[in-house]
Amino acid sequence: MTETRPARGHDTRRAILREAVQVGAVEGLDRLTIGRLATALGASKSGVFGLFGSKEELQLAAIEEAKSTFVAEVIGPALRRPSGIDRLRTLCEAWLDHTSKDAAADGACFFLSVGSEYGSRPGRVRDAIVSVWQQWHDFHRQTIVEAQQLGEITPGTDPAQLAFELAAIERSAVADATLLDDTAVFDRARTAMLRLLREHATDPDRIAV
Repeated sequence: MTETRPARGHDTRRAILREAVQVGAVEGLDRLTIGRLATALGASKSGVFGLFGSKEELQLAAIEEAKSTFVAEVIGPALRRPSGIDRLRTLCEAWLDHTSKDAAADGACFFLSVGSEYGSRPGRVRDAIVSVWQQWHDFHRQTIVEAQQLGEITPGTDPAQLAFELAAIERSAVADATLLDDTAVFDRARTAMLRLLREHATDPDRIAV
């Protein structure tokens, strides 16, 4: 069967966006250019421009691609678990698996990199990054709230504080893995996260470290 033109266009767009996410994670979204991606993938500049139209649209599409990957690899596995401490644990472990894979592949976490790059730069790109970060924080905190409502997280736990502490562990691991080239930090981060969950679980035996 002959491949259709829309299918080829979709495959080309996905290949460009995967390359764009890698460049964004390692070098920043400012380093994304139509010409650079065309050269890297052996495509024409006019073809790449036709898919995105501008550098900013390319940057926004790269953010959306990274978000889709994050949802598939982190949110998806958690949602396949029942609400409660099991979902929270799965969320934490999937999060670490995702970031450790990124660190092993290109030495950086896309959203931490671009968040730092655009933290004080207003505009559509920053707004898109902030939106993804906020959605992630809301989902993480809500997962803790649901576990608490089910009686699986202690009543005195502040969900926002626990979410912050879990995130701090993950970000510290990413920083060490990136700067020190030490991916073993993710094993230590996993242990730290599980110990923290045990401290806040009403039945610590459900969280084996």
